[in-house]
Amino acid sequence: MKTKFNVAVVGATGAVGEQIIRLLEKRDFPVDKLKLLSSARSAGTVLRFKGQEITVEEAGPDSFEGIDIALFSAGGDVSKELAPHAVRHGAVVIDNTNAFRMEPTAPLVVPEVNADMISKHQGIIANPNCSTIQMVAALKPLYDRFGISRIIVSTYQAVSGAGAKAINEMLRQSKEVLEGNDPKPDILPVGSLPVKHQIAFNAIPQIDKFQDNGYTLEEMKMVRETKKIFGDDSIEVTATCVRIPVVYGHSESVYVEFKNDYELEEVRSLLADAPGITLVDDPASQSYPLATEAAGKEDVFVGRLRRDLGNKRGLNMWIVSDNLLKGAAWNAVQIAEIIAKQG
Repeated sequence: MKTKFNVAVVGATGAVGEQIIRLLEKRDFPVDKLKLLSSARSAGTVLRFKGQEITVEEAGPDSFEGIDIALFSAGGDVSKELAPHAVRHGAVVIDNTNAFRMEPTAPLVVPEVNADMISKHQGIIANPNCSTIQMVAALKPLYDRFGISRIIVSTYQAVSGAGAKAINEMLRQSKEVLEGNDPKPDILPVGSLPVKHQIAFNAIPQIDKFQDNGYTLEEMKMVRETKKIFGDDSIEVTATCVRIPVVYGHSESVYVEFKNDYELEEVRSLLADAPGITLVDDPASQSYPLATEAAGKEDVFVGRLRRDLGNKRGLNMWIVSDNLLKGAAWNAVQIAEIIAKQG
């Protein structure tokens, strides 16, 4: 049984890749050899890991010889092209893109929810969408206790979810507006049309491309992924995903209908005891989850718990998490840790 592992990070110079490398070091992951991979444009960059300087290499089909665990975060097209080659070389792939999430042979894993699915992989394990991860992590203890029949979620998502260019655009536009100039939008919303909208001091009710049913791809990801992660197609899910001018940290307003009656104090107790969840719910002191306080932290923060006024089995809640950490890098590293423990 292995005790140390050869690890590859694909997309090492990106925002999520950098967080993965940081977490591998912080968590003292049992790395024997770390290989950092990227596109040709970023190859040659030198990054540090545990005091060593590692030169980033261009990712290719033969980059994975001898690799045990490969963490991918370089875009869906890269994953579709290279992940099968990593598996061919004997690696377990943990993929942070949408490439394999709905593939029947690829477990879609949030460790606090369905860690048992990891052992069922056939070479590829999918990391869910960032907005889905934080929601299902918070709902898991409630699902187990009361059952869930319906979820209505509205997200307020940070610009970092669209990449470094989106962050820079928001900061640039904010400066332009404050200086009395008209901001020029170039990046958001990311989609198939050339139409772009101002993100500074604004809210854009579109994340990803619109689908034929009027929902965006981001919204449909939440619908499909929630059902797959819970292994329950009976849950009714509807989502509205909005981009807001926050750098890090997705916020979500979630309404959930349980199959059974509940007491609010038991909900609080279940959430307070749940792994990876921090309960912040004290209206008397105006204490509730904030993106500014969740940024840089690995937990999912939950608050604003209140019974629905029209449905005694309905619950309203507010869920916040760092989209680059629990929403991406940390969830992937958690999966890798479980694989390492299994040898």
